[in-house]
Amino acid sequence: MSPPGDRKLQILQAIAALLENPAGEKITTAALAARLEVSEAALYRHFPSKARMFEGLIEFIESAIFSVVGQIVADEPSGMKQAELMLAASLRFAGKNRGLARVMVGDALVHEHPRLQARITQLFERLEASLKQSLKIAVAQNALPAEHDCAAHADLLVCHLHGRLQRFVKSGFQDDPLARWAAQKPLLLA
Repeated sequence: MSPPGDRKLQILQAIAALLENPAGEKITTAALAARLEVSEAALYRHFPSKARMFEGLIEFIESAIFSVVGQIVADEPSGMKQAELMLAASLRFAGKNRGLARVMVGDALVHEHPRLQARITQLFERLEASLKQSLKIAVAQNALPAEHDCAAHADLLVCHLHGRLQRFVKSGFQDDPLARWAAQKPLLLA
């Protein structure tokens, strides 16, 4: 038998894999249990509810994105470059993790507990705050004018991220989030 941590990870990986279905069907514990070849009761030994399973996915997304954001801030002195790398890393993460992209846009959370959507909203607010801080650094470095509206700029970058992720999910994962990045980057970070 697998250690409890391993089984939890297997459950989260199975949910993410089920979410990669472009048809966007609702994830049920019955389908999840069948995929893992366990009973539904076995799922509930590791997670008290399906909502907690989705919270586990959101925690993974937060950890993955913000560990990269922290590394970018630590390694890159340029505020503009920090913002560019944060946005590109978020787009790349979603492109490589299709099921998690559905969680990020809220598509997979439509029929789930409302607190899950609130957690995703907080994730994007936290990313926006990180982008805003990088843009403030860019102002201090004279890469942007002193009167630059860093809050509006960070909001624009997060709106772009939302839009690219929506297109990716709604296209059945055909429209890669980074497909037009080279052309869009100078427009977004001019």
